[in-house]
Order: sequence, then C-alpha cells, then structure tokens
Amino acid sequence: MAGSYSGESSTQRVEESVINDTTLKWGGVAVSSIFSLAVLGLIGYIVYAKVDFGLLQTIFPRFVDAYLLVLRIFVMGSVLSVIAGIFVGFGRVSSTFPTGAVAKGYVSFFRGTPLLFQIIIIYFGIPALWTGTFPIQDWEIPAAVIALTLNHAAYIGEAIRGGIGAVPEGQMEAARSLGMSYTQGMREVILPQAWRNALAAIGNDQVILVKDTSLLTVIAVPEIISVFRSVNSATFDPWTPIVLTAVAYLGITLPLGYVVSYLEDRADWGGETN
Repeated sequence: MAGSYSGESSTQRVEESVINDTTLKWGGVAVSSIFSLAVLGLIGYIVYAKVDFGLLQTIFPRFVDAYLLVLRIFVMGSVLSVIAGIFVGFGRVSSTFPTGAVAKGYVSFFRGTPLLFQIIIIYFGIPALWTGTFPIQDWEIPAAVIALTLNHAAYIGEAIRGGIGAVPEGQMEAARSLGMSYTQGMREVILPQAWRNALAAIGNDQVILVKDTSLLTVIAVPEIISVFRSVNSATFDPWTPIVLTAVAYLGITLPLGYVVSYLEDRADWGGETN
C-alpha cells in the first residue's frame, strides 16, 4: 500500500510539473505575442500618422551622409580598438610590474571616467596644449576616432584578459615543453583560445561603439544624432527624423550582430571539439 501510494504521488507530481511547464510556456507565448503586436501597432501608428513623407524624402540624403560618416568612424575605431585592446590585454596579464601597472592604470582611467569626458579632453584639451597654431585641420573626426579607440581598447583589453585567464595553465606549459618561447606560446596557443573566449564580449563592445558615436554630437561631428537635432530644431517634427535615426543605427548594429554570431559559430562557441 505504501509503495502504491508513493508511486501515485510521484506520478501526480510529474503531471503537475508538466502542467506548470506548459502553462508557463504558453503564458510566455501570450505575453510576447501581445508585446509584439503592441510594438508593431505603435510603429504602424507612428508611420501612418506622425511621419511626414515629403520631409522624409528631403532629409533622407543628409541621413545617408551621416550614416556613411558613422560607418567610417566605426570601422576605424573598431580596427584600432581591437588592435590596441590586444596589447592592453597582454599588459593586464603581464607579471612585469611597470607593464602591468601601466595597463591597470590605463584600464582604470578609461573605464572609470565617462566617454563624453574623454572626448572633451581630447577635442579641447590636446589643441590647448599645443604652442601656436594646432597643425591638424578638421580635428573633429581624428579626435572622435582617438577617443573611441582609447575608450574601447580598455574594455577589449579586459575581455582579452578574461579570455586568457580562462585558458588552462597547462596550455602554456605544453607550449613551452615543445620548445616555444613565451611570446610564441601566447601567439600560437593562448591567444587563439583567448580570442574565442572573449569573442562574445568583444562583439558586444563593438555594438556599443556604434551607439557611442552619438556622443560625438558635442564636438560638432555631423553624425546621425547631430542631423536629427538639426532637422528637429528646424521643422519641430520629431518623429520623421526619429524614424530615420533608428533605421540608420539599426542598419549598422543588426548586420554587425549577424557577423558576430557568424564568427561565434565558426569558432564553435561553446561546442565540443573532436
């Protein structure tokens, strides 16, 4: 009797668990469907009732120019920040005191102060240190690339440091036992594995880099937010330029997200190796 009662209780608990899981599943489907329909309805209302299609055609070329400018700044900042971030990551794992201390101080400063503050320092501060006429004309774009590179190199350096830390210590020992120097072991054995470990964080940082270009409006870079502000102040129509602003940013971040996902798949992220 006791065994029969215990078996019935176990069956009942399993059935209740299945019911709860099913309820949770369909509850999630219902909530997500309602949310999606609400968002689509709001977008449809905005496009139908708030967007001036005549103005849209007029300002579209300005947003295309701003989009291309942001894309150029992003590509330059992305390449330079990844390269610099690798060196920062090496510095963060270095056992040499000056190297490790400098890398730690660099990361602490650029992660501990706002990017907007760093942009202001580079754009206004560097020319003020120059004796006489500052030699670089149109300093806005170089200052923007430098600020974005220095800031994001700190975050990428930390991602690389974490990626290196996730590689088992025996990997370097095995490389050294094969006659590799420390530098060769890092380049040929450790860094490829660290890159794989850090790829998701680096990809996320690159998406943030795209969005951080919006801060460049404070130094008169004619990027997407600057064009939005100009159009809005001239026409008092917020929604028409808002639509183009959203499309412009998503036109960079969505493909970038697919590229990162592709690279993760190529790296067999989280998978088993044969």
